[in-house]
Amino acid sequence: MASSYFRPSVDAMTGYTPGEQPKPGTKIIKLNTNENPYPPSPKALEVLRTLDSEWLRRYPSPYADDFRHSISKVFGIPHDWIIVGNGSDEILNVVIRACTEVKRKIVYPTPTYVLYRTLAEMQPAQALEVPYGNDFALPIEQLVNAQGAVTFIASPNSPSGHTIPINDLRQLATQLSGVLLIDEAYVDFAEESALPLVKEFPNIIVLRTLSKGYSLAGLRLGFAIANPQLLSGLFKVKDSYNIDAIACAVGTAAMLDQDYKNECARKVKASRVKLAENLEQLGFQVWKSQANFVLVQPPTANAEALYLGLKEKGILVRYFKQPGLADKLRITVGTEEQNQILLMNLASLM
Repeated sequence: MASSYFRPSVDAMTGYTPGEQPKPGTKIIKLNTNENPYPPSPKALEVLRTLDSEWLRRYPSPYADDFRHSISKVFGIPHDWIIVGNGSDEILNVVIRACTEVKRKIVYPTPTYVLYRTLAEMQPAQALEVPYGNDFALPIEQLVNAQGAVTFIASPNSPSGHTIPINDLRQLATQLSGVLLIDEAYVDFAEESALPLVKEFPNIIVLRTLSKGYSLAGLRLGFAIANPQLLSGLFKVKDSYNIDAIACAVGTAAMLDQDYKNECARKVKASRVKLAENLEQLGFQVWKSQANFVLVQPPTANAEALYLGLKEKGILVRYFKQPGLADKLRITVGTEEQNQILLMNLASLM
């Protein structure tokens, strides 16, 4: 009998640990996985209400063409510069499968989205992690020296919330021989985007999701924009029908309702400023964020105790038990009411 059914790399890996997801209807304030606190576009919800059963009987478009054309219309990008994924996570996986192997490295600065490491281990491919400094300036020289087959840069970054200046990304792209993927999952809450760089550099992919700004985390829909020559290899690797018909139709309606998305983002950004100020008044150190969350350090070294205390009170925030983050919490920006309940409970716990 075989000692294991799995590849050695699978046996060795720990796997990604998602944030806690309580069952729908559970009375809890959920500020741990950066969902948007506001509902999706009413136009997107109307698509669900008027769903044609024929969409379910047939296979969907292999390229989610209606959704690609809606992105093209909104961003002024030709539709053949767009690839759609079952969440932006699937596109990360497709890029790694298409571009890396044992001797072709994945490089990224840390701390950042921990799924990058998990996907590298699954391939398997060597992952080279380059630490950020205390100021979160992009370590360009070290990233260039690593010369990864793929370099991941999350901007805004999680869990820090900082963005990378466009000129830093331009400088990095100029010196890299491999692919530079700029993960803009939280860009709807930021002041600028790296999207113009895809026209300047044939090796840049800009990644987006509908999970955050569009309040559609449960739909699992993301997309990437890049030169068609770069996308051609990714299309070979993606599943044949990776986007279901419902996601394509709902996502198209949400994408075309930019006014609604922008208004929700405006409310989140205003709440983020207020939440940061209130946390600072409680003695927390708060890192400047351009995402829909804040990274904070309690005035005393009790981040884990605060996380557990809030959980007992029905409030979930994110705690990362790892070097550099074990004394910090990442808190999603909720509604004004949710934020006030959080602050009241933090004050009582402290």
